[in-house]
Amino acid sequence: MLTRRAVALGLGALPLTLATTAQAASTAADINRDASEALDQLYRVNPVAQEIAKKSLGILIFPKITKGGLIFGGSYGEGVLRDMGKPVNYYSSVSASWGLQAGVQTYSYVVFLITSKAVDYLNTSKGWEIGVGPTVVIVNEGAAKNLSTSTLKDDAYAFIFGQQGLMAGVSIEGSKISKIKR
Repeated sequence: MLTRRAVALGLGALPLTLATTAQAASTAADINRDASEALDQLYRVNPVAQEIAKKSLGILIFPKITKGGLIFGGSYGEGVLRDMGKPVNYYSSVSASWGLQAGVQTYSYVVFLITSKAVDYLNTSKGWEIGVGPTVVIVNEGAAKNLSTSTLKDDAYAFIFGQQGLMAGVSIEGSKISKIKR
């Protein structure tokens, strides 16, 4: 009986979380402003990211992802792809999950697209599922210390930062990134 209630609450929380976030969809100006602030924050806490940016063919910035759930969960956020500092396209990042989880959290992530393969895949696919397609390396604090522009060998490098809230663990593995109009 308790398990059924928990599952029902979790299923109920997922649409509510995603619907609330979708209703708060941002304008292009909002996304660009928030993306600039997020990128500045990343560069302050992880200077190697700024060096990687110089070698990138594109930078995909998601300034605020909201993740929530109770057993069943999901996340949603909107971002921008920049080339040479200028906005090219706008994207959404969506994921769903289930398992031992409860709470709500926000975080930011930035994906530095190093190869033309990564940029082309993002531009031509009907949605990029992280973990499928070009190789994306999730850069944590330890890996960042050993990373330099001369060691970049993969298609893309992702940094997750700015976590706030009450939920354990953040992953972008399994997130689907799709083009949106703004």
